[in-house]
Amino acid sequence: MNPMDASGPGSDRSQTAAGQPSSTDEAVIAQTRLWLEKAVIGLNLCPFARAEYVRNRVAFRVSAAASPEALLTDLESALHELVEAAPASIETTLLIHPQVLQDFLDYNEFLGEAEALLVRMELEGVIQIASFHPRYRFAGEDPGDMSHFTNRSPYPTLHLLRESSIERAVRGGEDAETIVARNLKTVRELGPEGWRRLGLGGPQEG
Repeated sequence: MNPMDASGPGSDRSQTAAGQPSSTDEAVIAQTRLWLEKAVIGLNLCPFARAEYVRNRVAFRVSAAASPEALLTDLESALHELVEAAPASIETTLLIHPQVLQDFLDYNEFLGEAEALLVRMELEGVIQIASFHPRYRFAGEDPGDMSHFTNRSPYPTLHLLRESSIERAVRGGEDAETIVARNLKTVRELGPEGWRRLGLGGPQEG
C-alpha cells in the first residue's frame, strides 16, 4: 500500500534532536511510547518492534523544527547518529516532529526530500525511512477505512530503520506482504470503537 498521492521499553534513549528533552518533549515521547506499546506492539502491527523496545534500542528524538528545511537538518543529524551507532546501542530511531508538517499532504511531499537526502548521504540500501502521521492516508482507500490506522501515530514521525535489520527480521519470520495483510485484518476487526478503547484518541479523517 502507498501513502495518499505518493509514490517500533526503549527508555533512556529519549532526547530532543538538539539536546536534552524539555517537559513538553517528554510529554511527546510519553504519548509516542503509549502508541508503541498499545498499538504497534500491543496489536503486533510490527512483529519486530517488541524485542528492540524491551532491549532499549529504540532512540526517541524530538525535533523542534518549525519548517521543513529545519526538519531536514534534524533528519540528517539523526541519520548520522544511527549510522555511527552500534546496533546494540541504537537499532532504530523515531524522529518525532510535532511542530511541522501537520498537514498530511505536506508531510507526504516531504518524504520525497527525505529520500533524496538518503541518496545524497549515500545511505540507499543502508537506511530505510518509514512514515507515520496522525492523519495518515493510503491512496485508493476510503477516508473512513481503518487501514490508515496501521500508520497513524500521535505526531508526525519519521522512523529510521537499518536495512540489514529488516532483512534479518524478514528471513527469520513473516514476509512483508503477510504482515501487511494481517495488520489490515487486525485494525478493521478492531474498528473505531476498539481503537478508542486503546486510549489513543478517536479516528481522524485526513
